[in-house]
Amino acid sequence: MSATNNGTVLREVPVQDAIGLRLAHDLTQILPGQFKGRLFKKGHLITEADIPRLLDIGKEHIYTMELGAGELHEDDAASRMAESLFGEGMRLTEPHEGKVAIKSDLNVPALAVIDEAVVHAINNLGEIALATLRSHTVVMPDGQLAATRVIPLFVAEEKVDHVRAIADQYRQSSGGCGPLRLLPLRAFRIGLLSTGGEVFSGRIADKFGPAVRRIVESLGSEVVEQRFAPDDRHIIVKEIHYLLNQQYDMILVTGGMSVDPDDRTPAAIQEAGAEVVSYGTPMLPGSMLLVGYLNGVPIMGLPGCVMHDPYTSFNVLLPRVLAGEVITREDIVRMGYGGLHNC
Repeated sequence: MSATNNGTVLREVPVQDAIGLRLAHDLTQILPGQFKGRLFKKGHLITEADIPRLLDIGKEHIYTMELGAGELHEDDAASRMAESLFGEGMRLTEPHEGKVAIKSDLNVPALAVIDEAVVHAINNLGEIALATLRSHTVVMPDGQLAATRVIPLFVAEEKVDHVRAIADQYRQSSGGCGPLRLLPLRAFRIGLLSTGGEVFSGRIADKFGPAVRRIVESLGSEVVEQRFAPDDRHIIVKEIHYLLNQQYDMILVTGGMSVDPDDRTPAAIQEAGAEVVSYGTPMLPGSMLLVGYLNGVPIMGLPGCVMHDPYTSFNVLLPRVLAGEVITREDIVRMGYGGLHNC
C-alpha cells in the first residue's frame, strides 16, 4: 500500500485475491500483429473468470485506488484538459487507457491551426502530455488533430487547472480564438492552364492535368476547366486573362516554371498583372513554385514535381488558400525549416 501527500491510497493486490474489487485504470492487451487495445476498462468489477485473462497479459497484481483531496484520476484529468482546449468544429472521444482524442466534427476537410507555444507550455508542466499535429496540417472528417494524456495514474488537480489557465490566457490575447482551431476548406472552382509546346501540339500526353485534379479533388475542390497554351508569353497572358474573366476562385498554371530560356510562365504571370508574393520556395521538392494574386484571385505557377512527387510545396500552400488564408512572404520563408521531403 502507498499514499501521496494528498491522501490518495494505492493498494497492490495479488490478482487471485482481486475478485470483487474494481480496477483503478484501464488494462491493455497487446497481441503482436493482431490487436492492441483495452482489455478491461477502469472500474471493471473483477470476477473469477477474469483471472486467467489478467495473467495472460502479465498482471499478477492489480491496483485499487482511493483518491485523496485535490487529485484526479488519469481519465478525468485527460478529459478536463481536452475540454479546456478543444473548439468549434471538434469533438472529444471518451477516455481510453488514460487518453482523450480531439477530433474533427466537420463533414469537410479542414486546416488545423495550432499554437506551438501553448503546446510547449502545457507539456512543460510535467506529468501531463498534449500531442498535436503540426499547424497547417489538413484534417479529414473525423480525423484527429490532438490528444491529451496524463502520465501517472493520477495527478494534482491544480496542474490540470493550470492547463485551462494557459488556454484561457491565449483566448484573451487572441480575441477569443482557442489554441486549437479548425478552418474548413472551401470548395474552390479552379481554372487550370497547362503550357508547353510539346503538350499543346499533342506530341506528348498531358500528365499535369490528372495530377492536379487528383490533389484538388482530395480536398473537396474541382478543376472546372483546363486550357492549353504553347511556350508563347503573349498567348499565356491571354489565357490567364480568359480564366480570370470566368471568375474562377483560383488559377493554376502548369509547365514552364524553370530557368530554361523556353520557359515563359513566370514572366507571363507577372505580365498578366499578378502581384507575385514569391517565385521560389525554400522547400524541396517544389522550390520553383510561384504564388501570387491577380485582382485578388490566388494564382500559382506549379513546377514539374507536382506531377510525380507525393508531397510538394503545392500540397503545403493549397490547403491554406482553400481555408481562406492569404499567403505572405513570411509564410514562404518559413517553409524551409522542415521543408526537405523525399530528396
